Amino acid sequence: MARLNLLEETRYEKLPVTVYKDQQTASGSVAARIAALIKSKEQKGEKTILGLATGVTPIGVYAELVRLHREEGLSFKNVITFNLDEYYPMQPNAVQSYVTFMYENLFSHVDIDKANVHIPDGTLALDDIPAFCLEYERKITELGGLDLQLLGIGRTGHIGFNEPGSAPNSGTRLVTLDDLTRSDASRDFGGKANVPTKAITMGIGTIFKAREIVLMAWSLKKAPIIKKAVEGEISGDVPATFLQLSDHVEFVLDEPAASMLTRFDTPWLVKDCVWENSLKKKAVIWLANTVNKPILKLTEEDYNNHGMAQLATEQGPVYNINIDIFNQLQHTITGWPGGKPNADDSQRPERAQPVQKRSIIFSPHPDDDVISMGGTFIRLVDQGHEVHVAYQTSGNTAVWDDDVLRFVEFAIDFNESIGEDNSHLKKIYEDMREFIPTKKPNQIDTKEIRDVKGFIRKTEAIAGARYAGLPDSNIHFMALPFYETGKVKKNAAGEEDIRLTMELLNKIKPHQIFAAGDFADPNGTHLVCFNITLAALKRLQKTEDWVKDCWLWMYRGAWQEFDTWEIEMAVPLSPQEVLRKRNAIFKHQSQKDRPVFPGDDAREFWVRAEDRTKETAQSYDKLGMAEYEAMEAFVRYHY
Repeated sequence: MARLNLLEETRYEKLPVTVYKDQQTASGSVAARIAALIKSKEQKGEKTILGLATGVTPIGVYAELVRLHREEGLSFKNVITFNLDEYYPMQPNAVQSYVTFMYENLFSHVDIDKANVHIPDGTLALDDIPAFCLEYERKITELGGLDLQLLGIGRTGHIGFNEPGSAPNSGTRLVTLDDLTRSDASRDFGGKANVPTKAITMGIGTIFKAREIVLMAWSLKKAPIIKKAVEGEISGDVPATFLQLSDHVEFVLDEPAASMLTRFDTPWLVKDCVWENSLKKKAVIWLANTVNKPILKLTEEDYNNHGMAQLATEQGPVYNINIDIFNQLQHTITGWPGGKPNADDSQRPERAQPVQKRSIIFSPHPDDDVISMGGTFIRLVDQGHEVHVAYQTSGNTAVWDDDVLRFVEFAIDFNESIGEDNSHLKKIYEDMREFIPTKKPNQIDTKEIRDVKGFIRKTEAIAGARYAGLPDSNIHFMALPFYETGKVKKNAAGEEDIRLTMELLNKIKPHQIFAAGDFADPNGTHLVCFNITLAALKRLQKTEDWVKDCWLWMYRGAWQEFDTWEIEMAVPLSPQEVLRKRNAIFKHQSQKDRPVFPGDDAREFWVRAEDRTKETAQSYDKLGMAEYEAMEAFVRYHY
């Protein structure tokens, strides 16, 4: 019976999928599988032939394999590896090279014979590549084929660098990279312009010959393409869908990456559900959007025809369900994000007391505050609350080099105008002029350049916060140490990051904290900053009474938005407030007219912010709520 239920749940899925709570657990499971394969082959006196992937996805697997080697004696002496791909052209010692990646993350830490390591050669002359690719295929075939092939998946659906349009029987070859693939790699190369346009990759046909294929994917960012790869029709537009034809493939996902699969996203379509309130709210809003009706116009027929007959039967009549969800959604709307004074707050998202709250907005980068919740920021100040903003990082990797020169030139001219000695500053400026033209992609800037970039973003943040109405005393720059590497890749959060956050929180003793819950940012800074804030709060909770009355609200907007059913507080903005928010964002001039790291969204941040808040308001309107110009959305986090 359990097996039948599972088959019903996964009937939309066209290949085996295993879902783990998080990527650490999933990575550990895949590493254990590889370790078991290596040991099994070793006992038979055979070599293990592994196909390996690069990128962020397999890092946890490689870390666990290194641990198993060091602590449990797992040997790689009888392992032969073939990597999926390499950029072309690419020097093996370049920071972005997959040779560098593999040695940093695996090969330098285990006892593998370097003669058994095979990675496509990014230094070949163009005419030599076809022969190299044929030889690469021959070596794999001569060894009896790959025992296990690890894969990640790109947002184009590529596996290896087999981009849309790749043939299912393709072999190892030189390919042209998709524009989205190059955009996703831009952070590693210090900008998209520096990303190679080509790569050497194993073909889909080569991958198919492996006796086991394990495709891994982590994070919400991968959820849309995972749904296409697992549930979509087989198509060259999404090369990963060809894996549906294999009898030896398994997708290994964390919960966020699996979240758009039917069994998780709309489970009422495949099984009976336990209709707790959040699922009921999600389902009714989904139904209203599916049939394009306001919530109060949904009928029993709508429920029955869209997999929700169980809900109608258990909790109907459906009009009562509609009224309940309509009221819940209506109660999320408030023009008083700090609570409405002397009002009944039993059905409002925020408490009425205390009338004047101390609020702190944690902004991971120096512009996330106004981009994501600028309207609410301004309204909190206008309504008399004691508002603080804390910029958690300097953001000093995201400023153009020519802006640095422009600001230093201004400083030199200003010093000369007031008769100051400029000799030292001019020397620094000349050093900058010499360094910048020779800088390699993602090379660490000199300390002076990093400082100027940080100063630029600091002054912009001050201007934005002042525009929102804050006094300088309520503007805090934390410069959390984890960020200050000078590299795009940051350190893990440490004790000092948590200590500094605890210190600031204990000084302000806020009733409200607003923190970025927008974990889709390309470099992961938002998630790191949120976890630091959460760790600080949990420690303070043990000793400080004020924490019991402190609510933590998550905001989004820079990279994504909350789904309507998730929203617990929706703050409507008038057309005038939208303009005020836009003006606050405009204070961040270094991030306008194409920032250094725009992600895959071509719109400027102020346009993204306005579009997203307008779409949130329109979604409420479609569901039968009042029509607003825009809405900023928040979800309360219970710690």
